[in-house]
Amino acid sequence: MRSWAMPLCFDLDGTLGHFSSGFVLLREALGELWGSAPTTEDLGRCLGSTDWEIVAELHRLRFGSALDEAGYEAYQAACVGRFRSTFARGGREAVAYAGIIGALHHLAERHRVWLVSGNAPGLLAFKADVLGIDPAIPRLGSLPRHDRTDLLRLALQGCPGPHLYVGDRPHDLAAAQAAGLPFLGVGEAVPGDHPSLPTDAAPEQVVACVTALVRV
Repeated sequence: MRSWAMPLCFDLDGTLGHFSSGFVLLREALGELWGSAPTTEDLGRCLGSTDWEIVAELHRLRFGSALDEAGYEAYQAACVGRFRSTFARGGREAVAYAGIIGALHHLAERHRVWLVSGNAPGLLAFKADVLGIDPAIPRLGSLPRHDRTDLLRLALQGCPGPHLYVGDRPHDLAAAQAAGLPFLGVGEAVPGDHPSLPTDAAPEQVVACVTALVRV
């Protein structure tokens, strides 16, 4: 039985595991739809951190117009197809951070836990399933006209704080700060004065750190 109303929000890519060549597959999916793939330079110009933001920026760069929901759905279907074929059984393998995933499942036994990710919803669902995330844990992926901070605020609606966001990149930290959340870093890619854990942290270490943060 859950003892806290506060959601504990976890990013997926780089936080619970990783899928190699993700941006390559994103570019290939857009190339399939648009006739030619965006360049790595085009991708590097994008300021957003969610699929909606990135694809919308690339669409405006290519076509000079806003991305609509139908265009985003087409991207999502093409990208999920690319990931399914690349990470099919016998193909490329994702890397799961077993200790952090174990802690996620342990925390979800007593607390509200969300996956809040910049992946399009269908891609988030695929990746979560590949990593073995319990399907009972709710998943909130990239939505049209929402940035990462918006997604966190949607997960927190109607729930008292303090909350928590666990992520691995500077944009995760920035979103947590914008939403007024404590932040727990995973890995070495998020500089700053905040608690951090290695990707091979043991479940008990992760749980202890989360517990200390949300009880401050």
